Amino acid sequence: MLSSIHLAQPYLLSLLRVVSSLVLFSYGTQKILHFPAAERVPDVGSMSWIAGLLELTLGFLVLTGFKTRAAAFVLSGLMAFAYFIGHAPKGFYPAQNGGVAAILFCFVFLYLVAAGGGPFSIDALIKRKQAAA
Repeated sequence: MLSSIHLAQPYLLSLLRVVSSLVLFSYGTQKILHFPAAERVPDVGSMSWIAGLLELTLGFLVLTGFKTRAAAFVLSGLMAFAYFIGHAPKGFYPAQNGGVAAILFCFVFLYLVAAGGGPFSIDALIKRKQAAA
């Protein structure tokens, strides 16, 4: 059983990349594209709006697995900033300051910096085409 789970690891990496970036991407669509509708959207040019623009554009890159490591690096830093600027001042404990998602996103994207996008990614497709050439 353990060996079959080990064989699934690269595919689960791709699944982690897709699911986590899709969730982050949805924050960007809400802030920038106003979809789905939100009670409040950030003012254009505000720090929250810029974060939304990064969530939208870099989230899409990670979602598709294109330039995964670079995009994930920036998103990991963005989530660290989000935690320390927006959540930590509200209290020490993440469950109380609302920063759980920011911490998890930070470390998931940091892992993707090291691990890459997995076999189901544009990066892997490019690598396979280069190896075949």
